[in-house]
Amino acid sequence: MAVAAREVPHVARAEIDDLALVLRIDGGDAAAAFEGAQRFASLGEAERIYTAEAAPKDPMRWSLSLGSIGGTAIRIHVTFLLFLVWLGAIYYRQGGATAAWQGTALIVLIFLCVLLHELGHVFAARRYGIKTRDVTLWPFGGIASMEQMPEKPGQELIVALAGPAVNVAIAIALLLWLGPRLNPQNLTQIENPAVSLAVKLAGANVMLVLFNLIPAFPMDGGRVLRALLAMWVGNARATELAAGIGQGFAVMFAVLGIFYNPMLIVIALFIFLAASGEAAQAQLRAVAQGTLVSDAMITNFEALGTAATVNDAADALIRTTQTEFPIVDGTGRLRGVLTRDAMIKALKERGPDTPVLEVMQTDIPTVRARSKLETALRSLMAKRPVVGVTDGEDRLVGLLTLENLGEMMMVQSARPEAPRGPLSNGPWGSARG
Repeated sequence: MAVAAREVPHVARAEIDDLALVLRIDGGDAAAAFEGAQRFASLGEAERIYTAEAAPKDPMRWSLSLGSIGGTAIRIHVTFLLFLVWLGAIYYRQGGATAAWQGTALIVLIFLCVLLHELGHVFAARRYGIKTRDVTLWPFGGIASMEQMPEKPGQELIVALAGPAVNVAIAIALLLWLGPRLNPQNLTQIENPAVSLAVKLAGANVMLVLFNLIPAFPMDGGRVLRALLAMWVGNARATELAAGIGQGFAVMFAVLGIFYNPMLIVIALFIFLAASGEAAQAQLRAVAQGTLVSDAMITNFEALGTAATVNDAADALIRTTQTEFPIVDGTGRLRGVLTRDAMIKALKERGPDTPVLEVMQTDIPTVRARSKLETALRSLMAKRPVVGVTDGEDRLVGLLTLENLGEMMMVQSARPEAPRGPLSNGPWGSARG
């Protein structure tokens, strides 16, 4: 969940499910629940930083593959397995082996419903041509890594509602199957061992629907709110308003967590940071509208030749402030990019004399200098460390990174008098040759 412009490598739809509402961990176990949740939240934050800052590495690090559905990989993060063990231990302490098995089975089924919830979003987005690389289950819920959210408010509304609709369908199916045997009061007795597993699962899905439809952006309810607002005030302003409301709910959850359930404090932290990240993304897209790539690209950079070694790259790393080094051939065409992380890894594992051609990243997109900045932005958000900018003869003339776009945002924010939209003198306020 990104908190700054440079930490937004791709648009990820985060589903934050309050397990405290489902598990009802309270009383003497509240402190243990909060301590464990903090530990898992820290691991999640570490993964967020890893994903944003080291995208060239394996983005599925510490995740186990469960296969794929319709081209979308299904993964489970190892912290989720640790989470199950931790909860199983709590249940065992409360009621022995039987309680541990029943409790763990319930959590697995709940997360299966969370996975189906995410797939609802995935298939709804696919209807509008938006692909989803993977869905990963975390201790706090599921994350579907979509290429982007629909830009049309009506489409975003459908995608946002598709997930809760799946939980509604599951709950209705279970309630119809239970029929007259169901005591409605038992739907809230998820911690009661006398209540059947089907009733608990139906109650859990009802809770997931109600919680996810709270208008706390970027949860589903918040995205519904943004889609509705965007129909009146535009996407950028709608995102700003929805993010502010989401942060307000986060503060409210934190206050409630102090007095009632500490898990709410962890959920509040996730919501607050995610809302900030979404607002930063919207601001970045707004800055990109009507701006040319040539207005934002880096023109003062050091490139490496195809005959360079990792040791040459290391010298350039120390000598400059760059963290990504383009590799160009004799005609000035881009062959690939060597990142700082790939460089350090190669130094450790393969030695300083390793040719950069063997360790560089080759799937680097390029755009023309006179292209719209929005086009390059999509490539950067698709987990590319850099985008190459070329002239009419395909020679490299500039670079684009999320870091320099973030700096452009800061400059524009500090200069409110700067013109918006197409900028004849560039967003930096100085003419370019």
